[in-house]
Amino acid sequence: MKKILLLSDTHSHIDDTILKYVNQADEVWHAGDIGDLVVTDTIKKLKPLRAVFGNIDDDKARMEFPLHNRFFCEGVDVWITHIGGYPGKYNPNIVKEIALNPPKLFISGHSHILKVMMDKKYNFLHMNPGACGIHGFHQVRTMLRFVIDGDKIKDLEVIEIGKKG
Repeated sequence: MKKILLLSDTHSHIDDTILKYVNQADEVWHAGDIGDLVVTDTIKKLKPLRAVFGNIDDDKARMEFPLHNRFFCEGVDVWITHIGGYPGKYNPNIVKEIALNPPKLFISGHSHILKVMMDKKYNFLHMNPGACGIHGFHQVRTMLRFVIDGDKIKDLEVIEIGKKG
């Protein structure tokens, strides 16, 4: 069993509230737009981190993290990418791979809009944790946490950090 903290779109921002939740997790997953690598370096000192780079990330982030991160966490096939889209509106560059080899959990960021929904066509769960940074059009900073237990994804919680102001 693993407790996962899922975040995205930090845009160089890390604070004590985010770190409080990092400390409660077994692993942290970052769905891109990291910004300054101080964010991921700080997280990595506390917990194992899996991440992808996003469209605002520089060459340093692109050298450290992949565009797509596909892996198994316990019995769950996970695919994280920054600009992935969501059910019915996937990024055209990846829709063929989704159709040929769908994961059990598909995670993206980019939109700054928290969204969790089943893809009924390909039979997997899609998550976008919204944005926990202070830059962007979102009003409330959000993250997700959940548990992976064998091949089950359970105990999903939305974490509202508060207004970005």
